[in-house]
Amino acid sequence: MHIGPYVLANNVFVAPMAGVTDRPFRQLCRAFGAGHAVSEMVTSRRELWDSLKTSRRANHEGEPGPVAVQIAGTDAQSMAEAAVYNIERGAQIIDINMGCPAKKVCNKWAGSALMQDEPLAIAIADAVVRACAPHGVPVTLKMRTGWAASQRNAVALARAFEQCGVQMLTVHGRTREQGYKGEAEYETIAAVKRAVAIPVVANGDVTSPGKAREVLARTGADAVMVGRAAQGRPWIFREIVHFLATGAELAPPLVVEVQRALVEHLQDHHALYGEFTGVRSARKHIGWYVRALPGGEAFRAEMNAVEDCGTQVAAVNRFFHALGARMDRLPVPSAPARPQELAESDA
Repeated sequence: MHIGPYVLANNVFVAPMAGVTDRPFRQLCRAFGAGHAVSEMVTSRRELWDSLKTSRRANHEGEPGPVAVQIAGTDAQSMAEAAVYNIERGAQIIDINMGCPAKKVCNKWAGSALMQDEPLAIAIADAVVRACAPHGVPVTLKMRTGWAASQRNAVALARAFEQCGVQMLTVHGRTREQGYKGEAEYETIAAVKRAVAIPVVANGDVTSPGKAREVLARTGADAVMVGRAAQGRPWIFREIVHFLATGAELAPPLVVEVQRALVEHLQDHHALYGEFTGVRSARKHIGWYVRALPGGEAFRAEMNAVEDCGTQVAAVNRFFHALGARMDRLPVPSAPARPQELAESDA
């Protein structure tokens, strides 16, 4: 697959998720085989660009390319300015957020709320593409099937976005009204794929290698995007890539491999956020890794009382060392990863 001049490693992507897909998590998913990773959304509000949160999200130090940054906002000019701001900080692909269903985003008419105002949505796409063109930076866009069941307008918008010059579209198979409830539907994604010539990525409920193959077959999409199923299970990308290529399922990862991956993830996470914030924001990642493991719930409770980096890493090492004495590999998942109630940007 190509996005502009960039050739992607494969067609299995990690979804941008607010509070999750920071630089350490993106690099982890890529190490486990994700072919493309998009950042957490960066606001188009200029007054927030100097905030600590935005500066962390705009930090791509050491990140392998292509660096893709998602921007969110409600005004065409400010979104164009946000695109240039991020290009100047290393973005090689700009992704427009029209998929986030979170109330705090939609209440400001950003994210998937833009799908209610088609002229504004199209104006934003056009402005961002025009701003990126002089820099040779391609633009992609993430959206939902529509605002509500009675207003599934993804196909009409997809055609308009293609005319604006957007080079790839990702569609989550739910409306804004659904949030993350119910099951994703793929008929609308298939209709979008038939309507445009640019690559289309299918997103929503891709929780296993078999489901990834099913979604690709049902939609005709060029790629799949994995969101919540990758939380605490980043090796899902290599599992899907292997299954799509061979039809065979990989064995679960070795306990020692998961231990090493989590410890390295924690060290990168702590380095980005510092001790106070890093220890606390890492708790959710640790919880996702251990939630289905023997003793995992008790260990999650223990982690909530830890307040320094060294103790957190040491505790993780002890937990997995003890687990490794009981089993060589993680148990085979009995069910897809349970949904997390997070303000994900578009998963």
